[in-house]
Amino acid sequence: MRHFLDIHKTDADDLRRMIDRAHAMKVARADRPRGAADDDQPLKGHMVALIFEKPSTRTRVSFDVGVRQMGGQTMVLSGKEMQLGHGETIADTARVLSRYVDLIMIRTFEEATLLEMAEHATVPVINGLTNRTHPCQIMADVMTYEEHRGPIAGRSVVWCGDGNNVFASFAHAAGQFGFDLTFTGPETLDPEPACLDFAHGQGRPIRILRDPDSAVAGADLVVTDTWVSMHDPESAKERRHNQLRAYQVNEALMARAKSDALFMHCLPAHRNDEATSAVMDGPHSVIFDEAENRLHAQKAIMRWCLGV
Repeated sequence: MRHFLDIHKTDADDLRRMIDRAHAMKVARADRPRGAADDDQPLKGHMVALIFEKPSTRTRVSFDVGVRQMGGQTMVLSGKEMQLGHGETIADTARVLSRYVDLIMIRTFEEATLLEMAEHATVPVINGLTNRTHPCQIMADVMTYEEHRGPIAGRSVVWCGDGNNVFASFAHAAGQFGFDLTFTGPETLDPEPACLDFAHGQGRPIRILRDPDSAVAGADLVVTDTWVSMHDPESAKERRHNQLRAYQVNEALMARAKSDALFMHCLPAHRNDEATSAVMDGPHSVIFDEAENRLHAQKAIMRWCLGV
């Protein structure tokens, strides 16, 4: 049974093979019409359940399209359509779905929901996002960096802003792929110690610097994320903006990085909050390559989970 639950729970050699396969699949279909099926149909005859307790654009479309391109079929389920953890236990839902489908992707709130699903499912489970981590996104980010600049190992990556679930997966990736990671943000929004401990244990201790100018100096990659989650209450939004304004990625901050540094944002973005439009649309930005690569990285993850 191969679940893809988190980057730090997956063997580093397997992660590397997934990135390499994702790149190979992207190259193989470069000249094909958009939406056309792959020549290779490894998911033919497979049914994949896509469960969304949290709404989604990129995750939903990229997984759905990826399954179809590889010859499989999808069943998209929302939290409102299911009794997940309410009228039925998560364990029982996992057992039932396993009788119907070959693979489950779940995008949910609590990590405990993901873990209980994986514990009781008899088919592979993929973490499409939880409040703690977002591993599929970071697999796409590593792929994006490497297709533009070569191996990410040994490179300097700087995260600006909130130490959230996306940062946590970046911290896990630093340990598994061997790059240097710096967090710059307010102390009140520091990342969870557990993700820092993992990177440290892998020989990649994460620096925490409060001054964004110092943090970004000489960076190969600058990354940020939205300051406000879609589920944050209105009362929290102004407080977060006040804490994070000093960490906006703007042209002056990007000028502190290397001249060929890349800029990433997993989207959706609040333009001119966490990053200015000048940066998002500028020469350093690879945000739309990054969004596209969710498709290719997730296809490789699904193939790994199913062993096809």
